[in-house]
Amino acid sequence: MKYVCMGFIDEEKFAAIDPEEGKRLMEECFAYDDELRRGGHFLGGEALDWSRNAVTLRMKDGAVHVTDGPFTETKEALGGILLLEARDLNHAIALMSKHPGVRMGPFEIRPADETINQLVAERDAAFAKNS
Repeated sequence: MKYVCMGFIDEEKFAAIDPEEGKRLMEECFAYDDELRRGGHFLGGEALDWSRNAVTLRMKDGAVHVTDGPFTETKEALGGILLLEARDLNHAIALMSKHPGVRMGPFEIRPADETINQLVAERDAAFAKNS
């Protein structure tokens, strides 16, 4: 099964970390990602820019409104995603529990919606064929 692991981070706290310590933490994360790769569990991922550079779209009164930032009720903002292959949720939890990124902030783990993702893959294939 595929899982989307969303890592959250307190941006102010992370920005206050000594640059050398930040580099060391990232190297630890990359090393563990390599362990996941060797086990066939790492499917991909993306780091995200700071939430202050984000916008949120909302439909209001029939029109799309754009606001700055995610406006979450927490100091922790989504910092990145990791796509994981695991047997089940307990396996995904066991794998991500060892990830050094958990020390920087919480990870939310959700099963991927394989039904919708299959429709997207089919649409991608049809689009590529007709382009």
